[in-house]
Amino acid sequence: MQAISGTRMMVSMQQQQQQPIWAKNTNLFLQGSFPGYPHQVRLSSFKPRKSSIEGSLVTGRPPSSVSAPAPEIGGSGSSFVDHGLAEADPDVRAIIDKEKQRQFRSLELIASENFTSRAVMEAVGSCLTNKYSEGLPGKRYYGGNEYIDELEILCQERALAAFHLDGKNWGVNVQPLSGSPANFEVYTALLNPHDRIMGLDLPHGGHLSHGFMTPKRRVSGTSIYFESMPYRLDESTGLVDYDMLEKTALLFRPKLIIAGASAYPRDFDYPRMRKIADAVGAFLMMDMAHISGLVAANVVADPFDYCDIVTTTTHKSLRGPRGGMIFFKKDRVLGVDLESAINNAVFPGLQGGPHNHTIGGLAVCLKYAHSPEFDAYQRQVVSNCRAFASRLIELGYKPVSGGSDNHLVLVDLRPLGLDGARVEKILDMASITLNKNSSALVPGGIRIGTPAMTTRGFAEKEFIATADLIHEGVQISLEAKQAVSGTKLQDFMKFIKSPEFPLLDQVSHLRKRVENLTTQFPIPGL
Repeated sequence: MQAISGTRMMVSMQQQQQQPIWAKNTNLFLQGSFPGYPHQVRLSSFKPRKSSIEGSLVTGRPPSSVSAPAPEIGGSGSSFVDHGLAEADPDVRAIIDKEKQRQFRSLELIASENFTSRAVMEAVGSCLTNKYSEGLPGKRYYGGNEYIDELEILCQERALAAFHLDGKNWGVNVQPLSGSPANFEVYTALLNPHDRIMGLDLPHGGHLSHGFMTPKRRVSGTSIYFESMPYRLDESTGLVDYDMLEKTALLFRPKLIIAGASAYPRDFDYPRMRKIADAVGAFLMMDMAHISGLVAANVVADPFDYCDIVTTTTHKSLRGPRGGMIFFKKDRVLGVDLESAINNAVFPGLQGGPHNHTIGGLAVCLKYAHSPEFDAYQRQVVSNCRAFASRLIELGYKPVSGGSDNHLVLVDLRPLGLDGARVEKILDMASITLNKNSSALVPGGIRIGTPAMTTRGFAEKEFIATADLIHEGVQISLEAKQAVSGTKLQDFMKFIKSPEFPLLDQVSHLRKRVENLTTQFPIPGL
């Protein structure tokens, strides 16, 4: 008993020694909690720590040290030395360390990104990655899956609980590898080749997997195998044009109508879309990839009240590992047994063995998603976004649709004579990470999201400060554009990367202030 306690104490001391400086003096991440973080880390104190001890969170062994060589696996006929990453591949280790520092220092505003937890990372980096598990629980094509079955069933139960669903009425498949595969699995389950679908047009904020095509090319695989007709926004309001959607649907007669977007700051009118789908005899599907965390916390409208199928990724506002889920009604819809059709489309239709390590991480994420703390986090995401949008309006910017109901803001830069591509590059140099949103509706736009920095502890005042920092970057971008001789983006890029770039000091000063802000907030899991 004493030996066990001593070992645990040694492991604990070693883990404390290894704790990254950006997580120093806080145990929030070990508890799997994400409330507001203390502002205890300063840029001036940030120095990558070197340790002779390399810990393992996933092997079940205490961290190895220099004095204890890595174990040799195998008999006399073969051997496999189980080194840690730093020893086995210092090149990859070095790249990961650089990416850690970039994430820690950057103002992360990409709407589709977030920071997952230490607990999720432990599950994703666990022995679950070793097991092959084709099929569903109780119906596997391999032996040795009794614990994998237990895990997947637990994940399914937690998925239904997180979204407040009754298992008698709804089922879920947690095996999709990500959002786009999940969507295509739904199409495969419900449609025949060349059946008709309608989704929000990509240039108007939709998603590639909803059937995007151009006059010359069927860009998305969805548009290759199915006939797609987009619906669009009313360009005068920035809102979905439901009247035109209804008129088009009555003419096009789609078999599937898709709600959901990748760059739409407002909620969807699910009752109206349900009415349109029923009028043309179509299935109604919601791709809630961006807003699934907000849906779980009941801070946006609930698609489950009106839709037949709901798909999602798991790594955006839900703050889990990189995976996907498909929810489906248990009752037959338009004569189709959705449960059987979707499960068969996932396997054996389009996938082989599921990624069990991802399902493990997803189960961890979903447990937290069904908690008061998670609900508070999602309310803060929306509150931060509204404060951020209001400050941008005060600074003279024009958000698409006039504001936001969810986690993202789209900003039109055309009135300033700028485009998103140039602003994105300047802001990237200043450790502000967001993305251009060049589309038919906003050809000169940027997309900004609040989930990631809210996870790190930003509240309204930090997002107001963020709006000011972005504004300063936009002004530098405008100066740079006026100073460059050429008109092409490549001319602009060559100019700002030159050692003679006259605004380099301004960019450096902005970057210093950005990093002075961001490095006050630790990152979970790292």
